[in-house]
Amino acid sequence: MATKSHYEFKPINVGRWLVWGLFALLLALVPLLFTSSLAITILSQIGIAIIACLSYNMLLGQGGMLSFGHAVYTGLGAYGAIHVLNGISGGSLPLPVGMVPLFGGLVGMGFAVLLGYVTTRKSGTTFAMITLGMGELVFSMSLMIPEFFGGEGGVSGNRVTGQPFLGISYGPPIQVYYLIAAYTFVTVAAMFAFTRTPLGRMLNAVRDNPERVEFVGYNTQRIRYTAFIIAGFFAGISGGLGALNFEIVTAEVVGTVRSGAYLLFTFLGGATFFFGPILGAILMVLASVLFSEFTKAWLLYLGLVFLFMVMYAPGGIASLLMLNLRVASFGKLRALWVSYLGLAVTGLMVVLGAAAMIEMVYHLQLNAAMGSEMHFMGATLDATGLNSWFGAVFATLTGLGLFELTRSQFVKDWGRTQEEIEKEIKRREML
Repeated sequence: MATKSHYEFKPINVGRWLVWGLFALLLALVPLLFTSSLAITILSQIGIAIIACLSYNMLLGQGGMLSFGHAVYTGLGAYGAIHVLNGISGGSLPLPVGMVPLFGGLVGMGFAVLLGYVTTRKSGTTFAMITLGMGELVFSMSLMIPEFFGGEGGVSGNRVTGQPFLGISYGPPIQVYYLIAAYTFVTVAAMFAFTRTPLGRMLNAVRDNPERVEFVGYNTQRIRYTAFIIAGFFAGISGGLGALNFEIVTAEVVGTVRSGAYLLFTFLGGATFFFGPILGAILMVLASVLFSEFTKAWLLYLGLVFLFMVMYAPGGIASLLMLNLRVASFGKLRALWVSYLGLAVTGLMVVLGAAAMIEMVYHLQLNAAMGSEMHFMGATLDATGLNSWFGAVFATLTGLGLFELTRSQFVKDWGRTQEEIEKEIKRREML
């Protein structure tokens, strides 16, 4: 067997080290910038959601497996973690509280081993329907087995137990945040490393062309099953962190609404890019915690955003960012700023007009006893007045017409810019 008689120098990927260093620095410093209790709570939930959405994207984005039951594994991981936490509090388990999320991951992985063998035997639409059935099965069992699931009241625990270690008792929310941040960094790095492994590459191949993968001798079901188990492990860690953060786990965590949220926001963030689900997780927490405080129609707005993203930007926010970064790298973004400005102005007109109509309808349905007048974006509207409705409809229709005109011009400018970039690429290749 031949051996190398010399050393090979492999340069350090400075860009990758810089990105991961900035990510770790951001996780460490962001609670120092936003110090309120609400901000710490939101940051903790964002860290938990990042792990959950990235674990879901191992199925959807990397493996092409559309799952409607991913909350089963985050939820069961949360239940396992809360029972371990109660065991630590009762003295039957001599373990540090910081290890509780790992047990949540093991529980999620265990159920992924059990349920994934059946689920991954099929792919495509059949796989999606099986995961939906599994989700409904587990949710119904959560109300039938109160010994484990705690019934409608759920299972509660206390994370402040035992003697503090180096002054860390996990009582203050900031201590819980840094525990979540540490798990977030390690798990995100591990899931990124998975995408660079041979298994991760083969999972991409199964997504793109399963017939060719089988032709070269690989078992596609085994690849999907293995990825499903790994995704279940990380999902369980997310659930375990959620159990520590909230100190209570209810049946809602295994419901289809939670699974739908993972699907929707992973898609909005961009399932085709690794950082896309991170953006989606941030949006998911901000929408459910902050945006829901401003309007009761936030789910309707969310559905409309999802609809327009499917129609105009199916690659998600990450895809839009990467496309524009490509244009900017060739110095062509300056030629599109007028079109972007036009799209922003006309789109804002449509949004304000449509939102005014939606808010007036909700006001009439839910707050009619408070009178017909309401405040919207600094203006006073009369939900029963003709002028308010005429203004809202006029703004919506006018903005929609101008938006379509601007969009058609933008499509032409974008196509011309892409042609110029392709010509520049070919010119550089010829040098």
